Amino acid sequence: MYRVSGFVQHFAWALLAGGLIATVWVNLAPEGYYDFVEWRLSALPGPMPHFRQTITLRDVVTDGLMAIFVFYIGKELWEAMRLDRGALRGKTGGVPILGAVGGAIGAVLTWCILSAPFQTAEEAGVFTGWQLPIGSDVVLTYLFARAVFGAGSRAVHVLLLLTIAMDVIGLLVHSASNPIALTPFLWLALPLFAAIGVRGLFGRHIKMSGDERAHRRALHVWPYVVAGVISWVGVAMAGLPPALGLLPILPAIPHADHAFGMFAEAEEYLTDPLNRLVQVLVRPLVGVMFLFGLTQGGIDLAAWSVTTAIVLGAVWIGKPVGILFGALIIAPRLGYRLPQGLRRRDMGLIAVLAGIGFTVPALTLDTALPGGAVQEAARLGLAISLLAGPCAVLLARLVRQRRRP
Repeated sequence: MYRVSGFVQHFAWALLAGGLIATVWVNLAPEGYYDFVEWRLSALPGPMPHFRQTITLRDVVTDGLMAIFVFYIGKELWEAMRLDRGALRGKTGGVPILGAVGGAIGAVLTWCILSAPFQTAEEAGVFTGWQLPIGSDVVLTYLFARAVFGAGSRAVHVLLLLTIAMDVIGLLVHSASNPIALTPFLWLALPLFAAIGVRGLFGRHIKMSGDERAHRRALHVWPYVVAGVISWVGVAMAGLPPALGLLPILPAIPHADHAFGMFAEAEEYLTDPLNRLVQVLVRPLVGVMFLFGLTQGGIDLAAWSVTTAIVLGAVWIGKPVGILFGALIIAPRLGYRLPQGLRRRDMGLIAVLAGIGFTVPALTLDTALPGGAVQEAARLGLAISLLAGPCAVLLARLVRQRRRP
């Protein structure tokens, strides 16, 4: 397997550093912290009912800058499906996808079952917030997966693919569960035209050998940046999660012919526009992850409530059970098999690690649940879910000890 880029670890440590600072701040001086993250940067002119009128620092990070991170992980899922030797092609590709679908269903069902007895004004109702536990956490699960499996293990790549799939599913389900009216829906024509336009004017020339000038023009990165901005505006104005705003242009950007694995270090040496664009973005993304941890990772340690327990039940019980059901029971019945070298107990550890859910669930937190105490209780549950990482490390050591003669 190809080595995973070291930037994935940098993202994880930056996210944790921002979250730690925010947690200390919100517990020692909550007024100052909330004034900081809710600081009004500007107000949009005119009536725009389907877009935030007041823009805060948290909005800029969550809705704007995190669209770069979603694009970054979406690129890996797109290549796994589209490229030769992609991880989702062949008889093993269905395992992580069916595991992700099973995990999403398991998390939602568990949320609904656990929240049913507590449908009160103070806590989340049965049909409120069920989208929250679907997403996982790519960078934090990778941090613990290195300790569980080793940096070059195939299990790490399967875990990355599974968590990316769950993140994308979570964001898409969240956006689909918020119906929008016809008028803002028409804004989605903007990302469609942006993708078609940039592909027709630049991307289609990438493989043309007769016109060297057109070929070099197709290698430029700036047209895809412009198309991405236009796409983001269209998605945001349509009332969908702005973090999805850059995904529509992914198919329009010329890419490599072969896949090198999830977040492969080898991709740093490729010259196609998609990989060049990603390499331009990875360094700023370290700062973005720190800011996201700082603005969304402030954990009120006194916020425990029933919602916290519901979140933990969904991500620690429902999601792992669903992953194992989808990957080990449904996938074989459909003709898929585990990747070579991956054992059933490895899938068990992968399911435990996937119980970490912070980054993408935190992206949807503001709109999935009512504000105030309910959101803070859910945020506490997402933070506690990180304990699934040390638990997986401990389980892996116990398994190795039992295998020794």
